[in-house]
Amino acid sequence: MIQLLFHIVAIGLYTVSAVFYWRVLETLPNAGGDLKRAMAFGGLGVVLQGALLIGDIDHDGHLTLGVGTILSLDAWAVAAIFLIASLRKPIGSLGAFIMPSTAIATIGQIFLPASSEDTRISDPWLVAHIVISILAYSLLSIAVVQSLFLWVQESRLRRRYTRQPLRAIPPMETMETLMFEMIQVGFLLLTLTLVSGFFFSEQLFGNPLPFTHHSILSLVAWLAFAVLLIGRRQFGWRGLNAVRWTIGGFVLLVFAYLSAEFLFKLVLPR
Repeated sequence: MIQLLFHIVAIGLYTVSAVFYWRVLETLPNAGGDLKRAMAFGGLGVVLQGALLIGDIDHDGHLTLGVGTILSLDAWAVAAIFLIASLRKPIGSLGAFIMPSTAIATIGQIFLPASSEDTRISDPWLVAHIVISILAYSLLSIAVVQSLFLWVQESRLRRRYTRQPLRAIPPMETMETLMFEMIQVGFLLLTLTLVSGFFFSEQLFGNPLPFTHHSILSLVAWLAFAVLLIGRRQFGWRGLNAVRWTIGGFVLLVFAYLSAEFLFKLVLPR
């Protein structure tokens, strides 16, 4: 009962944070106080949810993974990285979408908590592989949110639609630069995830390169981001072209993560 109450409090903190982030979008000239409040409530939510996640996934020193905990853990990592990055980068406007998403994922943690029937992992290297993959997914998630902002900015500018919420978003050049910074770091972590994943697949399947849905989709997503970064460097890709590649690679990565959840639930327990 107490744990449920703490989950509700975390959801409330994220919700209040989201409200202040939306106010930042709407009242940019006086957004300093609202931005600090948004970050404060979001930070408290991240700390509380982090403590809840530790209690939910740590069973006798084993990492226990279930559907709700994986989704909640991913969302928590996105929120945490976003808050840390927003201390030095002008990406506060993204919180209007990241915080509500994290609140929804925390609800999933309530209804789909980890249980004794879920996969338990004790190998520290495999745990490290999972942590790196979550970090890669989180950074690329933030990059996708940025790409959506870029798409909105470009489409509105083409229609000369300049209502006030648009003014609260950093200039397109700044957002684009920040997006590619996130993609570069996320791509590096995704590369480490694939390399370490092939290593662990030999332990799990006896084959260093198994042709599962997860491995194929992850590799195709990696190739999509690789093409995007090469196109950016060699041909100066930007705007909607970069947005399409970013969203396309991320969609493939989402399907790869869904396949990974199927792997944890059905294959590993055997």
